[in-house]
Amino acid sequence: MIVGVVGKIAAGKTTVAKFFEEKGFCRVSCSDPLIDLLTHNVSDYSWIPELPEKAEPTRDRLIEFGKYLKETYGEDILIRLAVDKMRHCKNIVIDGVRSEGEIKAVKRLGGKVIYVEASPEVRFERLIKRKASKDKGIKRFEDFKAMDDAEERLYHTSELKGLADYIIVNEGTLEELRERVKGIIEHIAGKV
Repeated sequence: MIVGVVGKIAAGKTTVAKFFEEKGFCRVSCSDPLIDLLTHNVSDYSWIPELPEKAEPTRDRLIEFGKYLKETYGEDILIRLAVDKMRHCKNIVIDGVRSEGEIKAVKRLGGKVIYVEASPEVRFERLIKRKASKDKGIKRFEDFKAMDDAEERLYHTSELKGLADYIIVNEGTLEELRERVKGIIEHIAGKV
């Protein structure tokens, strides 16, 4: 079984994917193949489309390289690479699915898609708390909003909600989120 997790920045995609991981799923992010290719860490793959010049995987570089790969090798390239990286796993959860083409690729493989959402204010608070290196340029809500708007223009993330099999509004506690994910896993397992 493959599950793709979609949502805006800091909506809780990785947390949802980690809950799947706790239930035995292998977790991989759509950005993992990009990071692996940029850092030349490709031993987990049975194939690679091309090896770029070695570079630090900054958010801007990941976006630029991801866009290039999709234009060159198809909208589903990151899904194909993520699944290949986890090919030894029976159940895979893919964090950070970002486009209609990627959603269609997950569904073509018989998978399900979860859309995770939260208000911009909640997401900004989370982003500040997580202190990820890729977010270090974001200090104020205005910075976050500008980045969020740019990502929306690039990926049209909010439009992807209608393609999801499940929608999670993630503005409560971690335990509430865990219970919601547990219910989805049980629902999916019942259909497999």
